[in-house]
Amino acid sequence: MVILFIAYLVRGIAGFGSGLIAIPLLALFHPLTVVVPLVVLLDYLGSAAQGVKNRSAIAWKELLPLMPFTLVGCVLALYVFKQIDSDGITQALGWFILVFAVYQLLPIPDLKGSRIWAVPAGFFGGLVGTLFGTGGPFYMIYLNVRGLEKQSTRASFATYFFIDGSVRLAGFAFVGMLGLSLLPTLLTWLPAAALGLFAGGKVHTGISNNTFKLFISLLLVFSGYQLLTNS
Repeated sequence: MVILFIAYLVRGIAGFGSGLIAIPLLALFHPLTVVVPLVVLLDYLGSAAQGVKNRSAIAWKELLPLMPFTLVGCVLALYVFKQIDSDGITQALGWFILVFAVYQLLPIPDLKGSRIWAVPAGFFGGLVGTLFGTGGPFYMIYLNVRGLEKQSTRASFATYFFIDGSVRLAGFAFVGMLGLSLLPTLLTWLPAAALGLFAGGKVHTGISNNTFKLFISLLLVFSGYQLLTNS
């Protein structure tokens, strides 16, 4: 409950990050085949409750090229789930979390590029998002590379999360990873996530963006290390 509250508190404040925090920490106590579908579902329900604001700012011409490659990534990830043992996937998640934590702290300059970036962004967003529930960073990188305004970026990202989340949830249900057997766990986790999301939306913090990113990165390093040493 504490993990879920903190994860969705961060999401309520920053607008992202719940999966990055919740999944690696919850994976210390539950199998990834349980954690990932449920956190994806909680994220989806949270986004549905908040709604997509500024619909007129959605850049559909930037989102459409992502879709086929996201679908390919999702299908490949579902296949991997069936072929690789849980320890192997947990190890991979640990390394991904550590690499992403370091990436967040690097002084990477703003990049601009063509829609060809939709190929790797869509593929890895679908693959990593389905395996680890954390594909959002790839979509955000793509939208930033395309040079969208802040309002358009937020609206487009939120919209694509609904599309991507729908595909992933349908895939989980199709391969038997999301069913009624998980309902008791979902109902147990939902209040903590909802409370964290609500509290985060009410918090107006004076912490700088760099300090906030450092805090998240250190938390990710801790969770990644724990996954690697305990799997």
